[in-house]
Amino acid sequence: MIRWLRSLLSVTNRPLHDRLAFLVSAAVAGAVAITGVAAYVITNLAIYDQLDHELTEIAAVTSEWIASDIEGMGGLNQDALDTANVTLLTVRADHRVQHPPGSGGDSLVITATEVAIARTQTGSSARSGVDTAGNPYRIVAVPLSDNVHNYALVLGRPLGPTDQILRILAFSLLTFGLAAAMAAGATGWVIARSGLEPIRRLTNAVVKVTETDELAPIELGGMDELTDLTRAFNQMMRNLANSRDRQRRLIADAGHELRTPLTSLRTNVELLVADDREGMLPPGARGEILRDIAAQLGEFTTLIGDLVHLSREETVQPDPEPIDLRDVVSNAVARAKRRGPGLTFAVTLDPLYLVGEPDSLERAVTNLLDNAVKFSPAGGTIEVRLEGDRLRIVDQGPGIADQDLPHVFDRFYRSEDSRTTPGSGLGLSIVAQTIKAHGGWVKVGRSPAGGAEFTVRLPGSSEPLDSPSEITGTLPVVKD
Repeated sequence: MIRWLRSLLSVTNRPLHDRLAFLVSAAVAGAVAITGVAAYVITNLAIYDQLDHELTEIAAVTSEWIASDIEGMGGLNQDALDTANVTLLTVRADHRVQHPPGSGGDSLVITATEVAIARTQTGSSARSGVDTAGNPYRIVAVPLSDNVHNYALVLGRPLGPTDQILRILAFSLLTFGLAAAMAAGATGWVIARSGLEPIRRLTNAVVKVTETDELAPIELGGMDELTDLTRAFNQMMRNLANSRDRQRRLIADAGHELRTPLTSLRTNVELLVADDREGMLPPGARGEILRDIAAQLGEFTTLIGDLVHLSREETVQPDPEPIDLRDVVSNAVARAKRRGPGLTFAVTLDPLYLVGEPDSLERAVTNLLDNAVKFSPAGGTIEVRLEGDRLRIVDQGPGIADQDLPHVFDRFYRSEDSRTTPGSGLGLSIVAQTIKAHGGWVKVGRSPAGGAEFTVRLPGSSEPLDSPSEITGTLPVVKD
């Protein structure tokens, strides 16, 4: 039965709420059917058992009267039997049947069961039978003897009233069972439709996103599992919308930033092509153009690398690998010294251990140092301090204007003073992304001496990370 219902529900093309309503109706109908059949069978057995017990008691009492006068049936006549609504007769072991005085018409149909009671004079019997007219009877037989012959006293009662009661009971059970199944089906349909309303709204939202490409959240309702699903869907829509906005902004900014070096490269190449045909350039100009092309290609390569880095998923996935941040900062300082040979680096590093990607962190610190190198005056000092969970990088450059401070970490943002300096405008954006992915933050301000001061906070420990639990719990992974 269950397998049949599963196959029916799996192949149907009806909506889910219709299938749930059908399943509820089928379950209620099955329960009502089992209950009705059980009630009918138990009632049937109880009625027949009570009827057999009553007839057997009557037969036992009657056999005492008849034993002294079997021929006269102990003085019983048909009128007395009709009053008790029973039919009585005796069966001798030789199959001789005797009826009470005054009886006439139809008689009970005797079987071998009653003859066996007469012969053995033991036990009793109860069965359903008929009379010679075919009317149903409940028939019992008990042993009877006059010390000369052995008999069986056979007593029967018509089953018409009893069967009528059972028919009424069966009709009532069937009628009310069908009504209950229909009511359950209607109730199940209403409950299924209202219960699946959040799924319907979620489906409509998904269809709308597919058709219109509009990432709009849907309204919450209730406090159940479907509400949690809706909340998760809305969060997914917000994440997708944010990701799409970042992609659009990145593509638009990248297109704007790539247009300038590409235009310059194209102009220089066209000049070289024209000079190759006509020799229009003065002496030394060709080499200057080639050096300009090489510099532009370097900037172009840096810009492409930064764009690739920013296009990565903005979540750090550590192995996990414990990191001594002093090593990361030392490597970044060594690279910065090669780019600023005339500068002095005052480095103070306290231990800080954390979990993350050393390459990403080194690139972020290097970008901060490159920014300090770019704006530091000749012979200036760049201060690098790692104290506790704070890394500070301070330069002696002109500093950052107040109106530029809120936009320093925006992609491709360049202040008026830095537009003529080399760079892609993505370095500080990469710093902010990397630090945030490692569960920290980065801030910028002005140092007391007037230069720029960058402060990086990274969650970690001053003690080395030895156990896996420390490694796992040190780095909170944050997703933008």
